[in-house]
Amino acid sequence: MEQNENQELNDSCHTDSNRKSHHSDKTKSSLISRLNRIEGQIRGVKGLIEKDTYCDDVLNQIAAIQSALNGVGKLLLEHHLNSCVVERIQEGDNEVIKELMITMNKLIK
Repeated sequence: MEQNENQELNDSCHTDSNRKSHHSDKTKSSLISRLNRIEGQIRGVKGLIEKDTYCDDVLNQIAAIQSALNGVGKLLLEHHLNSCVVERIQEGDNEVIKELMITMNKLIK
């Protein structure tokens, strides 16, 4: 990840009473672009299955999709840690650590 994108992630997330993240337009565009590619990959796997493609080839495509999703998750996690979590801890809200651990356990499964 480039330094500029990393800085934008750190500057763009603020929690309000509705607990929303506010991503810069560049960050949002990058995430949406990644998710669009993943969506295309999933459609591709569906097509491979419909065409009775050799299982190993399909499994390799599934592994690529999982890796791409992990990349999106890592980007969002880094953003969340560097901004939302830090802000809430600075505000004295230590409950965010418990919330983060629950989320991490879901991501690691």
